[in-house]
Amino acid sequence: MAVITVSREMGTGAYQIATEIAKKLKYTLIDGQRISQLASQYGLSPELLQLVDEKPPAYITAEDRKRAAALNSVELIILDMARKGNVVIYGRGGQDLLKGCKNVLRLRFIADFEERVERFAEREWIDPDMARSLIRRSDHQRGGFIHFYFDRDWRDPNNYDMVFNTSRLSGATITECIIAAVKEPSLKDADKSSVAMIESVIMVKKIETALLTSPVLEDYRPFSITFDKGVVSLGGYITSDAQKQAAIGIVRSVKGVTAVNDDIQVVNYKAYKDKL
Repeated sequence: MAVITVSREMGTGAYQIATEIAKKLKYTLIDGQRISQLASQYGLSPELLQLVDEKPPAYITAEDRKRAAALNSVELIILDMARKGNVVIYGRGGQDLLKGCKNVLRLRFIADFEERVERFAEREWIDPDMARSLIRRSDHQRGGFIHFYFDRDWRDPNNYDMVFNTSRLSGATITECIIAAVKEPSLKDADKSSVAMIESVIMVKKIETALLTSPVLEDYRPFSITFDKGVVSLGGYITSDAQKQAAIGIVRSVKGVTAVNDDIQVVNYKAYKDKL
Protein backbone atom coordinates (compact mmCIF):
# COMPACT_ATOMS: atom_id res chain seq x y z
CA MET A 1 0.00 0.00 0.00
CA ALA A 2 2.91 2.35 -0.61
CA VAL A 3 2.32 5.90 -1.83
CA ILE A 4 4.64 7.57 -4.32
CA THR A 5 4.70 11.37 -4.57
CA VAL A 6 6.20 13.25 -7.50
CA SER A 7 7.60 16.78 -7.36
CA ARG A 8 8.75 18.03 -10.74
CA GLU A 9 10.06 20.91 -12.75
CA MET A 10 8.29 21.51 -16.05
CA GLY A 11 10.02 19.86 -18.98
CA THR A 12 11.78 17.10 -17.04
CA GLY A 13 9.73 14.27 -18.55
CA ALA A 14 8.45 13.38 -15.08
CA TYR A 15 4.91 12.74 -16.28
CA GLN A 16 5.98 9.98 -18.68
CA ILE A 17 8.03 8.34 -15.93
CA ALA A 18 5.20 8.61 -13.38
CA THR A 19 2.79 7.07 -15.90
CA GLU A 20 5.19 4.20 -16.57
CA ILE A 21 5.73 3.56 -12.86
CA ALA A 22 1.97 3.45 -12.24
CA LYS A 23 1.54 1.05 -15.15
CA LYS A 24 4.33 -1.33 -14.07
CA LEU A 25 3.31 -1.34 -10.40
CA LYS A 26 -0.42 -1.38 -11.21
CA TYR A 27 -0.85 1.76 -9.11
CA THR A 28 -3.41 4.50 -9.65
CA LEU A 29 -1.96 7.73 -11.03
CA ILE A 30 -3.47 10.78 -9.33
CA ASP A 31 -2.91 13.59 -11.85
CA GLY A 32 -4.88 16.52 -13.17
CA GLN A 33 -7.02 14.30 -15.36
CA ARG A 34 -7.99 11.95 -12.51
CA ILE A 35 -8.76 14.87 -10.19
CA SER A 36 -10.95 16.44 -12.91
CA GLN A 37 -12.86 13.16 -13.27
CA LEU A 38 -13.62 13.08 -9.53
CA ALA A 39 -14.07 16.82 -8.94
CA SER A 40 -17.86 16.90 -9.30
CA GLN A 41 -18.21 14.29 -6.53
CA TYR A 42 -16.57 16.80 -4.19
CA GLY A 43 -18.63 19.77 -5.32
CA LEU A 44 -15.96 21.24 -7.60
CA SER A 45 -16.86 22.78 -10.96
CA PRO A 46 -14.26 22.67 -13.77
CA GLU A 47 -13.91 26.47 -13.54
CA LEU A 48 -13.27 26.47 -9.80
CA LEU A 49 -10.83 23.58 -10.10
CA GLN A 50 -8.87 25.52 -12.69
CA LEU A 51 -8.69 28.52 -10.35
CA VAL A 52 -7.28 26.65 -7.35
CA ASP A 53 -5.28 23.67 -8.62
CA GLU A 54 -1.65 24.11 -7.46
CA LYS A 55 -2.23 27.78 -6.66
CA PRO A 56 -1.76 29.26 -3.17
CA PRO A 57 -4.99 30.35 -1.46
CA ALA A 58 -5.84 33.59 0.34
CA TYR A 59 -8.34 33.98 3.17
CA ILE A 60 -9.28 37.66 3.19
CA THR A 61 -12.61 37.90 1.35
CA ALA A 62 -15.54 35.50 1.10
CA GLU A 63 -14.44 34.66 -2.45
CA ASP A 64 -10.92 33.93 -1.20
CA ARG A 65 -12.33 31.56 1.42
CA LYS A 66 -14.42 29.86 -1.25
CA ARG A 67 -11.26 29.20 -3.25
CA ALA A 68 -9.41 27.96 -0.16
CA ALA A 69 -12.28 25.55 0.52
CA ALA A 70 -12.10 24.37 -3.09
CA LEU A 71 -8.38 23.66 -2.67
CA ASN A 72 -9.28 21.61 0.42
CA SER A 73 -11.65 19.61 -1.78
CA VAL A 74 -8.81 18.90 -4.24
CA GLU A 75 -6.74 17.69 -1.31
CA LEU A 76 -9.58 15.49 -0.06
CA ILE A 77 -9.68 13.78 -3.46
CA ILE A 78 -5.96 13.04 -3.13
CA LEU A 79 -6.18 11.96 0.51
CA ASP A 80 -9.18 9.68 -0.04
CA MET A 81 -7.24 7.87 -2.77
CA ALA A 82 -3.98 7.85 -0.79
CA ARG A 83 -5.76 6.20 2.14
CA LYS A 84 -6.30 3.14 -0.08
CA GLY A 85 -2.61 3.04 -1.01
CA ASN A 86 -0.92 1.95 -4.23
CA VAL A 87 -1.03 5.39 -5.81
CA VAL A 88 1.32 7.79 -7.57
CA ILE A 89 0.49 11.39 -6.63
CA TYR A 90 1.67 13.72 -9.36
CA GLY A 91 2.48 17.15 -7.93
CA ARG A 92 -0.01 19.15 -5.84
CA GLY A 93 2.08 18.99 -2.66
CA GLY A 94 1.33 15.30 -2.19
CA GLN A 95 4.28 14.68 0.07
CA ASP A 96 3.32 17.63 2.28
CA LEU A 97 -0.27 16.46 2.59
CA LEU A 98 1.10 13.13 3.79
CA LYS A 99 3.80 14.60 6.02
CA GLY A 100 4.66 12.15 8.77
CA CYS A 101 3.37 9.10 6.89
CA LYS A 102 6.10 6.48 6.75
CA ASN A 103 4.77 4.57 3.73
CA VAL A 104 5.47 7.44 1.31
CA LEU A 105 8.30 7.43 -1.23
CA ARG A 106 9.01 11.08 -2.04
CA LEU A 107 10.49 11.76 -5.48
CA ARG A 108 11.87 14.91 -7.13
CA PHE A 109 12.63 15.38 -10.85
CA ILE A 110 15.00 18.04 -12.13
CA ALA A 111 16.88 18.74 -15.38
CA ASP A 112 19.11 21.37 -16.97
CA PHE A 113 17.05 24.47 -17.75
CA GLU A 114 17.89 24.68 -21.48
CA GLU A 115 17.20 21.00 -21.92
CA ARG A 116 13.81 21.48 -20.29
CA VAL A 117 13.16 24.36 -22.69
CA GLU A 118 14.09 22.21 -25.69
CA ARG A 119 11.87 19.33 -24.58
CA PHE A 120 8.89 21.54 -23.83
CA ALA A 121 9.20 23.56 -27.05
CA GLU A 122 9.39 20.36 -29.08
CA ARG A 123 6.49 18.73 -27.28
CA GLU A 124 4.19 21.76 -27.54
CA TRP A 125 5.43 22.97 -30.96
CA ILE A 126 6.19 26.44 -29.65
CA ASP A 127 9.00 28.97 -29.96
CA PRO A 128 11.92 28.37 -27.50
CA ASP A 129 11.61 31.89 -26.10
CA MET A 130 7.96 31.25 -25.27
CA ALA A 131 8.93 27.91 -23.74
CA ARG A 132 11.51 29.65 -21.52
CA SER A 133 8.89 32.13 -20.33
CA LEU A 134 6.31 29.43 -19.60
CA ILE A 135 8.80 27.24 -17.74
CA ARG A 136 10.00 30.12 -15.57
CA ARG A 137 6.39 31.01 -14.80
CA SER A 138 5.56 27.39 -13.98
CA ASP A 139 8.57 27.02 -11.68
CA HIS A 140 7.69 30.26 -9.92
CA GLN A 141 4.03 29.29 -9.47
CA ARG A 142 4.69 25.75 -8.26
CA GLY A 143 7.55 26.77 -6.01
CA GLY A 144 5.44 29.63 -4.66
CA PHE A 145 2.53 27.29 -3.99
CA ILE A 146 4.72 24.95 -1.93
CA HIS A 147 6.42 27.83 -0.09
CA PHE A 148 3.21 29.71 0.71
CA TYR A 149 0.95 26.77 1.50
CA PHE A 150 3.40 24.27 3.04
CA ASP A 151 6.20 26.61 4.16
CA ARG A 152 9.12 24.80 2.57
CA ASP A 153 11.57 25.22 -0.30
CA TRP A 154 10.61 22.73 -3.02
CA ARG A 155 14.23 22.72 -4.27
CA ASP A 156 15.70 21.45 -0.98
CA PRO A 157 16.88 17.86 -1.64
CA ASN A 158 16.53 16.98 2.04
CA ASN A 159 12.75 16.96 1.54
CA TYR A 160 12.93 13.98 -0.80
CA ASP A 161 13.94 10.33 -0.65
CA MET A 162 15.23 10.30 -4.24
CA VAL A 163 16.13 13.13 -6.63
CA PHE A 164 16.54 12.32 -10.33
CA ASN A 165 18.24 14.48 -12.94
CA THR A 166 16.63 13.49 -16.23
CA SER A 167 19.42 15.25 -18.11
CA ARG A 168 21.78 12.56 -16.79
CA LEU A 169 19.68 9.43 -16.47
CA SER A 170 17.31 7.72 -18.89
CA GLY A 171 13.66 7.22 -18.06
CA ALA A 172 14.15 3.45 -18.08
CA THR A 173 16.95 3.62 -15.51
CA ILE A 174 14.98 5.98 -13.27
CA THR A 175 11.90 3.76 -13.47
CA GLU A 176 13.92 0.69 -12.43
CA CYS A 177 15.37 2.58 -9.45
CA ILE A 178 11.94 3.68 -8.26
CA ILE A 179 10.36 0.25 -8.63
CA ALA A 180 13.23 -1.24 -6.59
CA ALA A 181 12.82 1.44 -3.90
CA VAL A 182 9.08 0.78 -3.54
CA LYS A 183 9.94 -2.74 -2.35
CA GLU A 184 11.68 -1.28 0.71
CA PRO A 185 10.22 -3.24 3.68
CA SER A 186 9.90 -0.15 5.89
CA LEU A 187 7.33 1.34 3.49
CA LYS A 188 5.04 -1.66 3.85
CA ASP A 189 5.59 -1.92 7.61
CA ALA A 190 4.25 1.62 8.05
CA ASP A 191 0.88 0.98 6.36
CA LYS A 192 -1.37 0.77 9.43
CA SER A 193 -0.05 3.86 11.21
CA SER A 194 -0.12 5.81 7.94
CA VAL A 195 -3.78 5.02 7.27
CA ALA A 196 -4.73 6.33 10.72
CA MET A 197 -2.68 9.48 10.12
CA ILE A 198 -4.29 10.08 6.72
CA GLU A 199 -7.75 9.67 8.23
CA SER A 200 -6.91 12.36 10.79
CA VAL A 201 -5.73 14.71 8.04
CA ILE A 202 -8.96 14.06 6.12
CA MET A 203 -10.98 15.05 9.18
CA VAL A 204 -8.96 18.25 9.60
CA LYS A 205 -9.60 19.14 5.95
CA LYS A 206 -13.34 18.50 6.35
CA ILE A 207 -13.44 20.72 9.44
CA GLU A 208 -11.47 23.47 7.67
CA THR A 209 -13.85 23.28 4.72
CA ALA A 210 -16.92 23.51 6.96
CA LEU A 211 -15.50 26.65 8.59
CA LEU A 212 -14.42 28.25 5.31
CA THR A 213 -17.78 27.71 3.62
CA SER A 214 -20.03 28.72 6.52
CA PRO A 215 -22.10 31.85 5.76
CA VAL A 216 -22.36 32.47 9.52
CA LEU A 217 -18.65 33.24 9.98
CA GLU A 218 -18.25 36.71 8.53
CA ASP A 219 -14.53 37.25 9.03
CA TYR A 220 -13.03 33.81 9.58
CA ARG A 221 -9.25 33.36 9.50
CA PRO A 222 -7.83 29.83 9.54
CA PHE A 223 -7.57 28.19 12.96
CA SER A 224 -4.91 25.73 13.94
CA ILE A 225 -6.77 22.41 13.97
CA THR A 226 -5.78 18.96 15.22
CA PHE A 227 -7.90 15.81 15.29
CA ASP A 228 -7.30 12.72 17.42
CA LYS A 229 -9.81 9.92 17.90
CA GLY A 230 -12.83 12.17 17.53
CA VAL A 231 -11.47 15.05 19.61
CA VAL A 232 -10.80 18.36 17.83
CA SER A 233 -8.48 21.02 19.23
CA LEU A 234 -8.85 24.55 17.89
CA GLY A 235 -6.60 27.57 18.26
CA GLY A 236 -6.61 31.03 16.74
CA TYR A 237 -8.42 34.35 16.76
CA ILE A 238 -11.93 35.55 15.94
CA THR A 239 -13.76 38.88 16.21
CA SER A 240 -16.51 38.16 18.76
CA ASP A 241 -17.73 35.63 21.28
CA ALA A 242 -20.81 35.01 19.11
CA GLN A 243 -18.57 34.16 16.16
CA LYS A 244 -16.47 31.92 18.42
CA GLN A 245 -19.51 29.95 19.58
CA ALA A 246 -20.75 29.70 16.00
CA ALA A 247 -17.39 28.30 14.89
CA ILE A 248 -17.37 25.71 17.68
CA GLY A 249 -20.92 24.70 16.74
CA ILE A 250 -19.89 24.24 13.10
CA VAL A 251 -16.99 22.01 14.12
CA ARG A 252 -19.20 19.92 16.41
CA SER A 253 -21.61 19.33 13.52
CA VAL A 254 -18.95 17.66 11.34
CA LYS A 255 -19.54 13.92 11.23
CA GLY A 256 -16.88 12.07 13.20
CA VAL A 257 -16.31 14.84 15.77
CA THR A 258 -17.13 13.77 19.33
CA ALA A 259 -15.63 16.64 21.35
CA VAL A 260 -14.08 20.09 20.83
CA ASN A 261 -11.32 21.69 22.88
CA ASP A 262 -10.78 25.32 22.03
CA ASP A 263 -8.11 27.92 22.62
CA ILE A 264 -9.75 30.54 20.38
CA GLN A 265 -9.07 34.12 21.44
CA VAL A 266 -11.64 36.86 20.82
CA VAL A 267 -9.85 39.88 19.36
CA ASN A 268 -11.69 42.67 17.59
CA TYR A 269 -8.91 43.29 15.08
CA LYS A 270 -11.42 45.11 12.85
CA ALA A 271 -11.51 47.94 15.41
CA TYR A 272 -7.72 48.15 15.38
CA LYS A 273 -7.69 48.16 11.60
CA ASP A 274 -10.19 51.06 11.47
CA LYS A 275 -7.89 53.17 13.68
CA LEU A 276 -4.88 52.78 11.38
